[in-house]
Amino acid sequence: MRFLPVGPQCILVELADLDATLALFDALLADPVIGIAEIVPAARTLMVTTTAGVPADKHLAAAIAQREPKAGTVPVARSTETVDIPVIYDGEDLDDISRLMGLSTAEVVAAHQDSLWQVAFCGFAPGFAYMTCGDDRFDLPRRPAPRTKIPAGSVALAGRFCGIYPQETPGGWQLLGRTEVPMFDLSRDPSALLRPGVRAQFVKGQGKSYPVKTPTVIKVSAGLRVIQTAFPILVQDAGRFGQAGQGVSSSGALDLGALRRANRAVGNPANDPALEITLGPVRLRADRSMTLALSGAAQAIVIHPQGRHVIEHGAAFALDANDEVLIDSPAQGMRSYLSIRGGFDIPPVLGSHSTDTLAHIGPAALTSGDAVAPAGRPAFAIADRMTAPDLPAAEDVVVLPVTLGPRTDWFSPEMIARFLEQEWQVTAQSSRVGIRLSGNALSRDGTELPSEGTATGAIQIPHSGQPVLFLADHPLTGGYPVIATVHPKALDLAGQIPPGARIRFVAEDPFAPITLEGRQ
Repeated sequence: MRFLPVGPQCILVELADLDATLALFDALLADPVIGIAEIVPAARTLMVTTTAGVPADKHLAAAIAQREPKAGTVPVARSTETVDIPVIYDGEDLDDISRLMGLSTAEVVAAHQDSLWQVAFCGFAPGFAYMTCGDDRFDLPRRPAPRTKIPAGSVALAGRFCGIYPQETPGGWQLLGRTEVPMFDLSRDPSALLRPGVRAQFVKGQGKSYPVKTPTVIKVSAGLRVIQTAFPILVQDAGRFGQAGQGVSSSGALDLGALRRANRAVGNPANDPALEITLGPVRLRADRSMTLALSGAAQAIVIHPQGRHVIEHGAAFALDANDEVLIDSPAQGMRSYLSIRGGFDIPPVLGSHSTDTLAHIGPAALTSGDAVAPAGRPAFAIADRMTAPDLPAAEDVVVLPVTLGPRTDWFSPEMIARFLEQEWQVTAQSSRVGIRLSGNALSRDGTELPSEGTATGAIQIPHSGQPVLFLADHPLTGGYPVIATVHPKALDLAGQIPPGARIRFVAEDPFAPITLEGRQ
């Protein structure tokens, strides 16, 4: 057992193999360690996150180590459920799989159907289950280069596992075939068909079309209406938690501080849903009287029959019916949060109102012509305007504190120094999934990393050597080594860094007090 640092409230526990990992997972479920909030199991690791105020330190590690089962302990059977999954065996990599296994294609299909597959853990995308079986011949490498697009319903193999892509996504597994059975369906309870412990039996399929899930569409006749927007407007709250067993990450506002300031300004609970606006310009019209507040990067300008009125940043303001609010593209920062007194009338999905852009969970994005209705819930007293931090501009260098690890041993000291010493440029390919960086590329150990949990703020190094800094909509698990993880207190700042800005990473003791630098 090895303990690898992720951050002040997160640690990665590395074990010998999948059986040892699941056995320790069982032990921690049976005898919980006080202070653990969530555990994400993977091929050889458990990513352990603690509750607020509980450090992921040597005391936590010692408590986890005390629960390590004896060597050879068999994981418990979590489920007696077995599902039949029909498959059309026409995958693009079927011939390569046949060659790697030393079997004919017919023998590959027969072996796949003869095996009883069991879900070990979920991750990568909602409903993506990592299944294993007793046939060691299915221990296959990933493709040399990942595909940029794999169709939803693709049945694939890699590294001892079988998985089914629940949605169209990039991926590097060997494609065996396809199924028409939806892996993740919000009309089901639970939504994921395959969950830890569930067994799957693959049978011959009929080739029906794979149903594609879509986000919840908000349809209202009157409310706050989008007249113009440069980018889709998203609904975000504090995030979606406790869904790791279905492969669902937390999502949520990228600048939680700005979300909370906007809500407090109109008397809402701090973590209520608000509209996340990326850059600008945005023009909105009130179909009825309402009170709003805008916090984050941009400033609001109210347009009414008497003229224009510039709103003090972060302050609450009132609109009468047919008044408009203009939100220009900000000079600093990237995202703004618009709250409404009494909240928005938006149904939650899996316990949250957040739109997860990677998983396609939550309300559909708002574009021109769409409207969202006020909920009219009781509100508290409007708070005084809160001081907001300075935000970075496109020409700035932003300093982000990081905890080195958990996979620094995959990089030479020269590569770690290169990572810390240079300024990485934020590219236009960045999104809510992650900030894509460009700089003097890092090289690393060329072997494959078994899939393991990834935290928000994790900085993965793919084969290109150009880092990707994971934000709120990142996949729950990943297969590239994480060289460092941004300190949780710097995540709001990271979510506001615009394309063109540069980032310099500074290694910090995860348990030492830190002072964040916004700009220099």
